[in-house]
Amino acid sequence: MNIYFLVEGKSTEKKVYPKFIEHFFEGKLTKVNQFDEVVDNNYFLLSGNGYPRIFTDVLKNSIADINSVGNYNYLILCIDSDENSIEERQQELQEYLEQFKEEGIELSPNCKIELIVQHRCIETWFLGNKVVYKTNPSSKILSEFQTFYNVRDNDPELMPVFKKFGNHASFHFAYLREMLLERNVRYSKNYPRDVAERHYLERLIERGENDSHILSFIYFYNLCKKIKEEIK
Repeated sequence: MNIYFLVEGKSTEKKVYPKFIEHFFEGKLTKVNQFDEVVDNNYFLLSGNGYPRIFTDVLKNSIADINSVGNYNYLILCIDSDENSIEERQQELQEYLEQFKEEGIELSPNCKIELIVQHRCIETWFLGNKVVYKTNPSSKILSEFQTFYNVRDNDPELMPVFKKFGNHASFHFAYLREMLLERNVRYSKNYPRDVAERHYLERLIERGENDSHILSFIYFYNLCKKIKEEIK
């Protein structure tokens, strides 16, 4: 089993996805540094350096690289939905794949492509940890956020944009940063710290399975479990 992970983010995803993979696959996959180094039960992870470049440039090159190696089983593409729906991102992927096909680049039938849409962004997933949510925060900013939308009781993926922010991603990032800071954890894109550790991920899995919240995260988790069962 060999998997090629293509993630949108330049910093956070490159740090947290290896921890996702280690936990979800229970150490059955080993990371390689170059795409052509995969042998058996390996994975390679590449950043698409943001949207839309992940679609317009990187994906086509990744497909060509996968085809040249010939022993990848999965291409897992991980992107934010941002202001779009999951269905719109899925449609966008199909349109690009059709465009590449017309240009003579088509993924080998031996390799399955799976799309993981982080709805709305990866910070949205991390907002799903009920344990770190503080009911009576000292931060006025966090209190204001919580009054607007309580992410402990309500699905973070359904949270609208707060009036002071221009989009979902910037608000969800600010909310997470304030929520973790209340627990003396400093979160940033370059230093995501605790959010991908086992204890944190277990709380996200519980949230998804018990409350049917952060379902795009649970979709990714279940996909990893399914693929893990295929590993010999």
